[in-house]
Amino acid sequence: MEQRKPAWLKIRLQSGEGKVKVEALLKRLSLHTVCEEAKCPNLMECFNRRTATFMILGRFCTRNCTFCKVEKGIPSKVDQAEPAHIAEAVKQLQLQHVVITSVTRDDLSDGGASQFDAVIKAIRDNTLDVVIEVLIPDFQGDWKALKTVIAAQPKVINHNLETVPRLYPMVRPLAEYRRSLELLRNVKRIDPDMITKSGIMVGLGERQNEVLATLRDLRSVHCDILTIGQYLAPSREHHPVSEYIHPNIFERYRKIGIELGFRYITSGPLIRSSYHADEALDDGKFKSES
Repeated sequence: MEQRKPAWLKIRLQSGEGKVKVEALLKRLSLHTVCEEAKCPNLMECFNRRTATFMILGRFCTRNCTFCKVEKGIPSKVDQAEPAHIAEAVKQLQLQHVVITSVTRDDLSDGGASQFDAVIKAIRDNTLDVVIEVLIPDFQGDWKALKTVIAAQPKVINHNLETVPRLYPMVRPLAEYRRSLELLRNVKRIDPDMITKSGIMVGLGERQNEVLATLRDLRSVHCDILTIGQYLAPSREHHPVSEYIHPNIFERYRKIGIELGFRYITSGPLIRSSYHADEALDDGKFKSES
């Protein structure tokens, strides 16, 4: 039987001019957002704030993660106009902090790293004063591809672990927990000044001690920023929600994360990896870094 959502997961419906303008701009420029594709519960709020997380390299993912709403299928050709279109959208929305993510493109020789590079450069050419954060796939462990993204010098490189290692075969069957950790470790090895970030979901069937072990693993590779949010199944065909985690547990995870040494951690039922992403850099902890 499907569980009833608790009161702390109720979302206040919103509408407004901001949402209409963002949707019109995305349609005009043929752009995708993870907000729409993944059915994010914060979409209305973020679109009304005239912000979005752009999703490059098309709408179809080559992975089969059971938690994710993004469509699976045969990907389209890489759109060479996409970098310029995203740069225009960033300028039109007057964004000061932009997040770029992608579907996973295991069909591409570099996993799409060159498109990340092109998008970052196009944004910088069009808008000087903008913080660029990228949420990248694992590139199948291709560290040359990772170096391509690092060389483009985004401010933040994010790669989500998503869940604890025990659940990977059920939740992320084509991903590898240790490979994802190694990616974050290699970012710091290649560029020690790069800000790294990761995110996990809870409510998938993990145990609290497994969550804490995952936090320790992330700190062992010097991950700076962490987000923890409640998993919400996009449909009955996706991995079921095992439990709705109480806000007190989220706060416990946050406090333990700070004690472990994360420079910034946000933890709560409706937290998503790109939600209010700019706030992680607003508290002074990263101000000394260029």
